Amino acid sequence: MKNSVTFREKIGYGFGDMASSMFWKIFGMYLLFFYTKVFGITPAAAGTMFLVTRIWDSLNDPIMGLLADRTRSRWGRYRPYLLWGAFPFAAVGVLTFWTPDFGMTGKLAWAYITYTAMMMVYTMVNVPYASLLGVMTPDTKIRNTFSSYRMFFAYVGSLVTFMLLQPLVDFFAGRLGGGDTDRLSGSVAGSDVAISGMPEAWTCAVAVIGAICALLFWLCFRWTCERIRVDDAQLAEGSVGRDLKSLARNAPWWILLVAGVAVLLFNSIRDGAAVYYFKYYVQAAAPAESTGTTLSLTTLFLVLGQAANIAGILLVTPVSNRIGKKNTYLGAMAAATVLSAAFWLPGARDIWAMMFLQVLISMCAGSIFPLLWSMYADIADYSELKTGRRATGLIFSSSSMSQKFGWTLGGALTGWLLGHYGFEANAVQGIAVQNGIRAMMSLLPAAGTILSVVFICCYPLGEKQVAETGRRLNALRTGHKRQDEGE
Repeated sequence: MKNSVTFREKIGYGFGDMASSMFWKIFGMYLLFFYTKVFGITPAAAGTMFLVTRIWDSLNDPIMGLLADRTRSRWGRYRPYLLWGAFPFAAVGVLTFWTPDFGMTGKLAWAYITYTAMMMVYTMVNVPYASLLGVMTPDTKIRNTFSSYRMFFAYVGSLVTFMLLQPLVDFFAGRLGGGDTDRLSGSVAGSDVAISGMPEAWTCAVAVIGAICALLFWLCFRWTCERIRVDDAQLAEGSVGRDLKSLARNAPWWILLVAGVAVLLFNSIRDGAAVYYFKYYVQAAAPAESTGTTLSLTTLFLVLGQAANIAGILLVTPVSNRIGKKNTYLGAMAAATVLSAAFWLPGARDIWAMMFLQVLISMCAGSIFPLLWSMYADIADYSELKTGRRATGLIFSSSSMSQKFGWTLGGALTGWLLGHYGFEANAVQGIAVQNGIRAMMSLLPAAGTILSVVFICCYPLGEKQVAETGRRLNALRTGHKRQDEGE
């Protein structure tokens, strides 16, 4: 077994979330567009399907975590799923973007089947992948590094998809005979786009991205290593009920869970409101003349946010290694609170002030997610020390479930709030509605960050506690190993 962490292993671990994020970005930005304008089902039917499948998807996470914790293979417990799931991940993704020659009922059934299968395969790969962080190394600082590489490549994957999918669709449309005769206009992530509506072009484009994702998962499998092993005695003694009871009594996990959901509400409300903010407050859906670019201001805003997220990820490891994860988290969220509240101040024409604040806020937000995943790994250590059982998969999967819940709740809140303020689509909005949208970009996200700060202040696993937990676990593992060798 390899004992030292190599640069290749850090890259390999990052490739796993790069693959996941490439498809996640497709789902988030393009799937509704595809279903309504290419596939041919109604927005209402698509919305209902998303709700049903996401509920089912959330329930699958802890089931997958429990299964992964009980997996035995020569490659470990979590790595094998990267290998087993790579091809199904790509194949089911392609089927999701294939348009069968069915009637409306048949198409809707196909959408339910393929999207549900896609989410299940996504969970099959992503939950063990996330759990892998907890067993790659016992060193909490190296976990920070792994987590930073993960989030860096996740954002890179999102940007690759953002830049690659539309050109690929149009390329295949030209090759397959769709040309410029079968193009659709629509809005994707706030951008005015003209993209081919040829179904076969979409299938081929997703197939290319799916092949890239499968390769990335395979490299992640090949280049990573599970160093923390669970002995057969632990596996034999463990029961689902016991693991669930232990999780329910895990105070640090509950605290981090609520703090993480609060961060997701902060992010999702801002992201969901951005399109409305620029269209109905800034009123700049036209090309951004003041910036000298053909990008819409909404697109520029989102791209700057992605780039700043990456900058925050690059900064978080050296900062947290110096002052600790908890202090770094508190500092980032406190800064995000002040900056989010300040976003209320720019007027409709203060474009550069908006962009400047977006960069700073996104840097703070980008630094949080590597910390969250690294802190969950620390909680897995804490749980093992307290209970004698290591349930890494359950801890990470239940956390993944909560994150999906946070995103879903944030999206729902965006719609509810717009309705509360009296928003009417494609109409001139009154001052009250405009101020409501401004609040969704500033004051309401700030409330989410304040909630996160309050809970993290109560988080008990500081650097000293994490170090002591690691020392005691290492002593226990060394003792067990010597005992086994003696027998």
